[in-house]
Amino acid sequence: MKKMFLTIILSFLLISKVNADELIKARSGILIEKDTGKVLYELNADEALPPASMTKMMTLLLTMDAVENKSIKLNDKVIVSKDASSMGGSQVYLAENEEYKLDDIIRSVTIASANDGAVVLAEAIGGTTENFVKMMNEKATELNLKNTHFTNVYGLDDKDHKSSARDMAKIAQELLNYPLILKYSSTYESHLKRNDGTSLWMVNTNKLIRYYDGVDGLKTGYTKEAGYCLTATGEWNNMRLISVIMNDETKEDRNKDTIALLNYGRRNYKIKKIIDKNKSLGNVKIDLGEKETSNAYVKDNISILLKSNQTEKTYNYKVKLFRLKAPVRKNSVAGDITIYQNNKIYKHEKLFIKEKVNKIPYKKTLYKIIKTVISGTVP
Repeated sequence: MKKMFLTIILSFLLISKVNADELIKARSGILIEKDTGKVLYELNADEALPPASMTKMMTLLLTMDAVENKSIKLNDKVIVSKDASSMGGSQVYLAENEEYKLDDIIRSVTIASANDGAVVLAEAIGGTTENFVKMMNEKATELNLKNTHFTNVYGLDDKDHKSSARDMAKIAQELLNYPLILKYSSTYESHLKRNDGTSLWMVNTNKLIRYYDGVDGLKTGYTKEAGYCLTATGEWNNMRLISVIMNDETKEDRNKDTIALLNYGRRNYKIKKIIDKNKSLGNVKIDLGEKETSNAYVKDNISILLKSNQTEKTYNYKVKLFRLKAPVRKNSVAGDITIYQNNKIYKHEKLFIKEKVNKIPYKKTLYKIIKTVISGTVP
């Protein structure tokens, strides 16, 4: 533990004196800021390499997408298949025909990097692992991951199973939109209650969450071919960094390289948040809806990345809201926002509503129209 703390402190003190090319020993790596996606450092970031268990970030992303889309719920029971129970490598020893809540399996994959848990998730979401792998590759195409191809859901070595540091960072960036993942990836130890009443102790494979203040995720990886890998994330002064290390020689090197990247970002950059994704930017009118209005939001925080010694500029914005007609789906486009930097356009973003709004029943619709006409308030 003392050695880890010393590494962190020395790295932070010396990082500004080190050339960027000398930051890490790993074969490949990248550091990005989450909100803007800006790359702060990269080394061979587009080289296609075995990602080992960092693969499970995509498995988790598709799972969380399914929960978000309500095709499955966190409390739904999922069954352990024969294939899942026979998985080797890192596992939580799930037995065939056992039933668990989906939420418990997500915990097992996020905390303990469970290969058997990853298969359970794949079968629950995709029906079969083969179909789920197809979904993973479709998602990779959607995210424009140019150096990624998956052949399995857990990351064991396969000559056609590849990704890059840049692509892994993009997957992490998407996954971090789901707070549940950070809740679990920041948990150092937990227990999985088995069907027979016993309990399995799970310890997080990412030791930095315990020894580096602010680190709260995300996913380790190791195979003989991949070497030691780690996607890490943490937040300092509202700036969330994502680092990826691929193909390091030892666990110690992997941690040192990750610490070096995070310290480099913290020391040399800062973030200015312009619009918070949780801030309502106005009420959208909804015709014939069960609700007459719904709040509009940006999808993600709108921020600008600055050098640590850079003077902050002045920003303002203008909002344009649409008028919608029910039924309205969740995450429907509800308007747009224009950000101005010193009175010049900085960027445009779409606005969304976060809830589904159903159309009011026919009789209520007729009553509302008649009432509106009688009152003389026809728009």
